[in-house]
Amino acid sequence: MSESTTLNPGRRGLIAWALYDWANSAFPTVVITFVFATYFSVGVVGDEERGQSLWGLAMSISGIAVAILAPIVGAVADHAGRRKPWLLLFTLLCLVAGAGLWFVKADPAYIVLGMVLAGLANLAFEFGTVFYNAMLPDLAPPRLYGRLSGWAWGLGYAGGLGCLAVAYVFVKADPAPFGLDKALAEPVRAIGPLVALWYLAFAWPLFLWTPDRPAVRIGAGQALRQGLAQLGRTLRDLRHNGTVLRFLLSRLFYTDGLNTLFAFGGIYAAGSFGMSLDEILLFGILLNVTAGLGAVVFGWVDDRIGAKPTILISLVALLALSSAILLVEGKLWFYVLGSAIGVFIGPAQSASRSLMAHLAPPEQRTEMFGLFALTGKVTAFLGPALVAVLTAASGSQRVGMAAILLLFLLGLLILWPLKAPPRRS
Repeated sequence: MSESTTLNPGRRGLIAWALYDWANSAFPTVVITFVFATYFSVGVVGDEERGQSLWGLAMSISGIAVAILAPIVGAVADHAGRRKPWLLLFTLLCLVAGAGLWFVKADPAYIVLGMVLAGLANLAFEFGTVFYNAMLPDLAPPRLYGRLSGWAWGLGYAGGLGCLAVAYVFVKADPAPFGLDKALAEPVRAIGPLVALWYLAFAWPLFLWTPDRPAVRIGAGQALRQGLAQLGRTLRDLRHNGTVLRFLLSRLFYTDGLNTLFAFGGIYAAGSFGMSLDEILLFGILLNVTAGLGAVVFGWVDDRIGAKPTILISLVALLALSSAILLVEGKLWFYVLGSAIGVFIGPAQSASRSLMAHLAPPEQRTEMFGLFALTGKVTAFLGPALVAVLTAASGSQRVGMAAILLLFLLGLLILWPLKAPPRRS
C-alpha cells in the first residue's frame, strides 16, 4: 500500500471512523476512571485504600499484557491485511466483559470476578485501539491526518462525557429506573451493560461504512510466523531508525506525564485547595471539555505546520501552565489554569497519533501502532512512583506533582531534534 491512502471512505466512512472514538471512550471514562472504579473500591472491597490498590493491580496487569502483546498482534495483523475483523473481535470482547460487570455484587466475594472482568475488558479496549489507530493513514491523505485525528479525539472526549452524564442520571435517579434495587447496588452494577450498549450503538457504523484494506490470502500460522519474524527485524532495526525511536522514547515520557496528571489531579485539588468531590467533578468536566476542543482546533494547526511542532507547542504550554498551577493558591486560578491545561492535553494526544501515522512504513502500520501502544503502557509506573517519592521526601503535594514537569521536559527535549517528515500541501 502506498504512503497516501488507497481507500475511498467518503464522508460517511470518515464520520463512521471518527464516531468509534465517541463510542469507545465511554469505557475508560465511566468504567475505568469514574463510576465503576469507585463502586469496586467502596462497594465491593469495602475499603477505599485496599480497593484502590486492587483496582490498580488489575489495570497494571492488563497494561503489562498490552505492552507485551500489542506489537506482536499488530505485526501479525499487518501480514493478514484486514484490520476490521481484529477490531470487531476486541470490540466484542470488551462489550461482553464490560457487560459482565453487572454480576459483580457489593460483596468481597466478588473481588476476583470484578478484577478479572475489568482487566479483560481493559485489555480488549487497548488492543482494539491499536487497530483503530492503524486505520487512520488508510482513510485520509497525509495532509489531513491531523484534522481527522483531532476531530476523532475531540469526539472521544465528548462521548466519554456524554455517557458519564447518562450514567450519573441513571445512578442518581430516585426511584431507580427499570425497577432496579438500590439496596443491591443494581443501578451502579448496570453501568457495565449501559456502557456496552453505548459502545455498540455508536461503534457499528465503522464496521458497516468504513472501508478496510484488502485481505491477504495467507494462513493463520504463516501470518503468525511472518509477523513474529517481521517484529524481530523491526526491533533489531529500531536502534538504526532514529526518527521512530526518538518519537517513541519521547512519547513514553510525556504520555506518562499526561497519565499521571489525570491520575493525581483530583487528589492534588482536594489536598492543596480543599476542593469537595462536586468541585473536583466539575473540574474534571471542564478539563475534558477543553481537551476535546483543543484536539479539534489543533487538528487544523497539525495539518498546517506539522504534527511535531503541534506536540512541541503543547508540551511547552503544558510545562508553563503546570508550573503556574503549582504556585497559585486560590480555587479560581486553579480552575482557570486547569482548563487552559486541558486545551493542550488534547492536541498532545491527537497529534501523537497523526505523527505516528506519518512515520510508520505503510506495510508495518499496525505493528508500529502496537509499539505506539507499548510506549503508553511500559513505564506507566514511573510517573506515580516519582510523585510518591517526591511527596514523601518533601512532605508537600506541590513538590510531588512537580514530577510531572520533569516528564514533560524529558519528552520535549527528546522530541526537539527529531527530523519530521516533510509537510504536504
